[in-house]
Amino acid sequence: MNPAGRRKFLAHSLALCSSRLVSGPTCLRAAFSQSLSLNALSGSAIAALGVANTGMAVAQTTPTLQIAAAADLALCIDEINAGFVKANGVADAAAVKYSIGASGAFATQIQSGAPFDVFLSADTEYPRLLARAGAAEASSMTVYALGRLVLWTNDAKLDPSRGFTLLTDPAVSRIAIANPAFAPYGRAARAALINAGVWAAIQPKLVLGENLAQTAQFVETRNAQVGLVGTSYLATPAHAAKGRAWALPADQYPQLEQGAIVTRHGAANPLAMKYLTFLTSAQGRAILARYGFGLPAAAR
Repeated sequence: MNPAGRRKFLAHSLALCSSRLVSGPTCLRAAFSQSLSLNALSGSAIAALGVANTGMAVAQTTPTLQIAAAADLALCIDEINAGFVKANGVADAAAVKYSIGASGAFATQIQSGAPFDVFLSADTEYPRLLARAGAAEASSMTVYALGRLVLWTNDAKLDPSRGFTLLTDPAVSRIAIANPAFAPYGRAARAALINAGVWAAIQPKLVLGENLAQTAQFVETRNAQVGLVGTSYLATPAHAAKGRAWALPADQYPQLEQGAIVTRHGAANPLAMKYLTFLTSAQGRAILARYGFGLPAAAR
């Protein structure tokens, strides 16, 4: 087929896509199956055919890295990424992108095919679940940090050093924790409250955050008087100055081992494994420690 004929074929195929006679991805694959290369078309021809509006990448000169990061990393992820870019000579810092959210929600998205290359979970259960399902590379799984819980208040009238007894005080009517259904920190908070014998009593007071970041925001904005959050939220002077905190005894909740893994989507991305290597390097560990995370004795 000559160039003019191939362009006519492509235009016709894309017209079928627009008419919804064939599903988008399937139709696009069919359109290009006749050994038609987009690189052979001029920019004007591509624009005329509307390829740019399909959302499909035509050319990509800089590899990108898509990271799904647990919400407790919200304050330090930019510093981690900047360190990674510098250490690995990544030409374009914008090539490293991330989303912040609940680990459970990310696990569901990744298993459903979301195009993340690296998953930084707040536990090890979700990464291992993905590996068992074939949605992540089991051999890449590593523990990169240990999470810690604190009871935090932004209310000057409340004394967090009272510990769990503060939560049953009639003066406290709103207590924020991350949703245990999706957030490992929420499960840890629930375990601590059960062990302390106050879980049943405080049920009417609970305010559930979608993730740990939203839970901390509830306390910061005083939509909750107290909250159980990660130490990473108090690691910066700006946040530490906004309230007072009490560290929960470590034996009151299961250890929060935080796991990182390369997804199936990221297996072919050379930046993915390099990112995990940086995260567990001396430089990466130093950043995590500055933000209040505990560190595993060795990556595993």
